[in-house]
Amino acid sequence: MPDCTFRVIHTDKKTKARVGSIETLHGTIHTPAFVPVGTQATVKSLTPEDLNTLGVQIFFVNTYHTYLRPGMQVLKKFGGLHQFMHWNKPIITDSGGFQVFSLGRHDLVKISDDGVEFRSHWDGSKHVFTPEKSMEYQSILHSDIHIAFDDCTPFPVTHTQARKSMDRTHQWAKRSLVSHTQGALYGVIQGSVFEDLRKESAKTICAMDFDGIAIGGVSVGESKREMEDVLRWVSPFLPDNKPRHLLGVGEIDDIFTLISYGMDTFDCVQPTRLARMGRMYTINGDIDITKKAYQKDCAPIDTQCSCYTCSHYSRAYMHHLFHVHELLGYRLATIHNLHFVQTLVSEIRASIENGSFLELKNQRLYNIHKEE
Repeated sequence: MPDCTFRVIHTDKKTKARVGSIETLHGTIHTPAFVPVGTQATVKSLTPEDLNTLGVQIFFVNTYHTYLRPGMQVLKKFGGLHQFMHWNKPIITDSGGFQVFSLGRHDLVKISDDGVEFRSHWDGSKHVFTPEKSMEYQSILHSDIHIAFDDCTPFPVTHTQARKSMDRTHQWAKRSLVSHTQGALYGVIQGSVFEDLRKESAKTICAMDFDGIAIGGVSVGESKREMEDVLRWVSPFLPDNKPRHLLGVGEIDDIFTLISYGMDTFDCVQPTRLARMGRMYTINGDIDITKKAYQKDCAPIDTQCSCYTCSHYSRAYMHHLFHVHELLGYRLATIHNLHFVQTLVSEIRASIENGSFLELKNQRLYNIHKEE
């Protein structure tokens, strides 16, 4: 079978939201789908068995970090990430482009049209990433979905700088296509918050022979309104027969927005990162379990949640775990937050199929905002 096949099963009549499936060598992804981030080949504090129990279909692993540690020679010996991590479902890897953006703020990176020279944030050693090397490394990782090497445009940025970054992304996209040998490959649309650049990038990337389309540069400091503008500008140019991935976005209200513009998958560190900070999702908005108000609270985190954490533990116990810095608190909070998001997206898929997507959106966002 091909490395990746996609089909649309149902489309919402009032928005661009759609239900579909992505077939990969390691299984089917039912879309829309949330993609947890496992930066260093692990979703922090959880096992692959936990992820299976939570209904996670695919998760995101970082090429830059796994390149540095444990290194490509180790991963090559294991035949890729699946065997190394004991995970038999799909994996998506990024190109390293976002790390170029983040490291650039620390003067650890030099970007040229050829590629990126950077120093390891661990030991200061010098390394080079090019489109060709990114494709080689992602092939060694043997992930199911690869991201073309891109120049992740920072924010804020001038129109001139954004164009230069976008043009470089387009050239790197061509080189990524030529070098790509294994797995599905997604091209990346850039252009910052400039309408003309975003539309030009969408046309250019969508005209190339990619298996799917990713939208980048929308989680680098811009406002929610600007993120939505980008989706509105590019969505008319996205081919219906290819999957679409939004990089780095996943707040609860953002989920409804991005799905309404036809995004099929999206990744975000927020559910797991917030969990480790004691911020836990509920149907009425998130709560900070470290607050003293929960010290004697016998209720579960969310009375409407059926996750392992809510089925067994109280807010008071969770407050205690975070107060004394016990690792179990991070694990239980992560289980809850991922269960919450997975359940929400499953409800969204069902609502698209039965024609109640906007009703679900309005009700869930009303419940959140009425508490603010």
